Amino acid sequence: MMNSPIISLERLNGVERKDTMEKIKDACQNWGFFELVNHGIPHDLMDTLERLTKEHYRKCMEQRFKELVSSKGLDAVQTEVKDMDWESTFHVRHLPESNISELPDLSDEYRKVMKEFSLRLEKLAEELLDLLCENLGLEKGYLKKAFYGSRGPTFGTKVANYPQCPNPELVKGLRAHTDAGGIILLFQDDKVSGLQLLKDDEWIDVPPMRHSIVVNLGDQLEVITNGKYKSVEHRVIAQTNGTRMSIASFYNPGSDAVIYPAPELLEKETEEKTNVYPKFVFEEYMKIYAALKFQAKEPRFEALKA
Repeated sequence: MMNSPIISLERLNGVERKDTMEKIKDACQNWGFFELVNHGIPHDLMDTLERLTKEHYRKCMEQRFKELVSSKGLDAVQTEVKDMDWESTFHVRHLPESNISELPDLSDEYRKVMKEFSLRLEKLAEELLDLLCENLGLEKGYLKKAFYGSRGPTFGTKVANYPQCPNPELVKGLRAHTDAGGIILLFQDDKVSGLQLLKDDEWIDVPPMRHSIVVNLGDQLEVITNGKYKSVEHRVIAQTNGTRMSIASFYNPGSDAVIYPAPELLEKETEEKTNVYPKFVFEEYMKIYAALKFQAKEPRFEALKA
């Protein structure tokens, strides 16, 4: 069984740099996903965040989820549910300005730890974007600049719990989709699995690994790299053996950022101009994505060309 690539960031600083950069390049070109270890985020910070997230779910969200499931008759479904996900979520915005102080139910400790974790993730996302620039032959900072818009990039976190499910064959934890934005960093449960990516028409597990950060590329990086790097379909399978925690942070373009393929990457292309992606404002893409999230991405790009 194939697994997505595992990359150690500490190897960037020594003789293994070239080999590590090659692994990142291969992961971006052929997988759209990789798992980062030795990424510099303290393990004790991750452990505290995991504990607080699970406590918050049990205290503030579990009962609400049970009531929702019951009200929709999902606890006794007989046929496949295609229009809903078996997940309990809340969202935090970090950039351009944070809304964490406005969210109800969060303890002061949880807010503080989430804030510190998001600052470290933001730095890691920007470091990764520069590594991608290096591999693509783009000037350092190109991708961050492309995401900038008038107020800088947007950065936010979706905190999800995928509760134990009595009928995982009938309802998905999260239906298959590609991510709309830029680069996504996921801190996932290290005990309960469920995340899968589509590779060569086959669903492949992204196994839980303690203290790793799973990285995947969104649709905007596919456009900017003119298809050299692709966003990849992924999904979450509901499980019968416990609740799965997922903390996914999205480093995305600003809403008014204009997205288009990097000219340097077009110049190096052959005469095949049929593949050129459209030029658009990120906010316009998001409107189309909101309606078509769980469908193929190609019609979204086509709609913007029109």
